[in-house]
Amino acid sequence: MKNFSLSLYAFHLHHTLTELPGEVVRDANLLWENLVKVGEGSLPFVGLKNLRSKLICYQNGKYDPKREIGRIPERLIDAQDLDLGSLPTIEGFKINANLQPFLLNDTYAVDLTLVAESLNIPIDISQLQHFKPSSLLPSNIQASLGQTLSIYGEVEPSENCDTLAEKLAIALVAGTNLNPVRSQQGKLFGSLLFEYQALDPNEPDNPAKQCHILIIINNSQVTTATLAAEAYDWLLNLLCSYHKIRYIYQLARQRYREVRTIYSELENKIQIFNSLISKNQTQLSGLKSLMGEIPQKNFDYIRCLQDLQIHHTAITTNITNYRICLEKIQTIDSGNSPQSWQDFLNKDCKKWQEQIQTDINYLTPGQELFGKFVDTIRGIVEIKQTESDRSLENKIQVLGIGFGGGAIASGIFTTHIDKINLPLIPKHPLYASLTLSIIATLIFIALGWLFTKGK
Repeated sequence: MKNFSLSLYAFHLHHTLTELPGEVVRDANLLWENLVKVGEGSLPFVGLKNLRSKLICYQNGKYDPKREIGRIPERLIDAQDLDLGSLPTIEGFKINANLQPFLLNDTYAVDLTLVAESLNIPIDISQLQHFKPSSLLPSNIQASLGQTLSIYGEVEPSENCDTLAEKLAIALVAGTNLNPVRSQQGKLFGSLLFEYQALDPNEPDNPAKQCHILIIINNSQVTTATLAAEAYDWLLNLLCSYHKIRYIYQLARQRYREVRTIYSELENKIQIFNSLISKNQTQLSGLKSLMGEIPQKNFDYIRCLQDLQIHHTAITTNITNYRICLEKIQTIDSGNSPQSWQDFLNKDCKKWQEQIQTDINYLTPGQELFGKFVDTIRGIVEIKQTESDRSLENKIQVLGIGFGGGAIASGIFTTHIDKINLPLIPKHPLYASLTLSIIATLIFIALGWLFTKGK
């Protein structure tokens, strides 16, 4: 392949709705730090080692995202691109590299492109390893939203492009557990396009562990490179939207699994509640125990449902952005675009968007149900607590009347004990006074009970 290039397009989350303006996610600079590590290791380009000194989001080697505030250009450098220098190979030719860093709304994006020093140097499968593609795989880059590896090359019309693309895809991920599977085939700017997905078998749903591969083979001497340069911004934003759509959908599926677990737990609490109120004597302690657990679960449920609604808005926005980019690319390519990209928009995006909305519709009634459940338990607990408090108050009042009245009567009996002569009362003054006091206390307790009952 001549006019060969290997490009990494990686996308990493910069901030979310939970961060204050000017703040970023905890590992926002991970993309830049990992690129520096690649420069210090397998691809020791001088410019890649010193990348921090070129990015505006760094100052004196320290990450400082506040320096991005108010910057209008999307690029994070003051030039069009950054020349990283060149590296020699054992076969006598050099590899040149350049890098373009971006901040696309809430996403860091990078384009790292490696090319042979001369367009006419032929690159075969074995020579691909001089470009150290393994250093550009997800295990090293760790872009949270995902990444695309793209190869472009020009071949003779007689070349078996299907076989070549397959060998290139396998060579890109050689020595890893990634398994490239061809997902689509089509044309981009007149050249053949072969699209692969290489998933990590241990974490197939983790965007940071996946590698999207595009292999573009020009076998008809069309002006693909010129048209791609013209459509560069739209291609970059299309890939960004593509990875964000996949990332958001996986977040939504994860949130849906979490909210289904909470739904099941709350349903179990409802069964416990039904068991409690079906008894003749509702257990106040049991209701209080439920009150200590259910509000938090209900809050978690509401939060998960809210996140699903946010994901639906986000995926809808990115689908719109993807459509706009695809239309612009079609305009540049005389109305053409890869059918697989159009299918992704019309089939996958539509299905995922509808799935999230279906999940929201399915779970929304539960929000009202569990909210009423909390209110019901709270109301019963308040009633039971009030009844318990009133019962205790009545008991205290009855005993107060009884003991108070008994104490008064005891004082009277003690003063006039010698004048009291009843057949059942002991003759001894002390015992007589004690007996009469007890009788008086019981009488006053009975009167107090009748009084509070009537009240």
